[in-house]
Amino acid sequence: MHDFKKFKVWQRTRIFTKEIYLLTNSFPQEERFGITGQIRRATVSISNNFAEGCGRNSDKEFKQFLHYSYGSSVEVENLMILISDLDFAPEDKMRILYEELIEIQKMLFTLIKKYE
Repeated sequence: MHDFKKFKVWQRTRIFTKEIYLLTNSFPQEERFGITGQIRRATVSISNNFAEGCGRNSDKEFKQFLHYSYGSSVEVENLMILISDLDFAPEDKMRILYEELIEIQKMLFTLIKKYE
């Protein structure tokens, strides 16, 4: 078992999630149950799956949940592309968030490889 709060990737994902929530506050009201809800759930899923994996009893299970976290991060990446295509957010803000997401993905991928 691992203490998820000590991992830098979890700490960064927590901040990233907050930024996504703040960003989506300005999205069109009709997207509340569409893109807004979907990207919020997917973003939260990155850190939730990571934390759940840390609570598992084996490295094999931990690695499986790292894969789930990574998969959620790719879902977020896809949604961010759609958000940009629809001009729901400023391009400069999306670029900053996208760069952070890529760093989170790299960190998750490094951990996955470590536990193989």
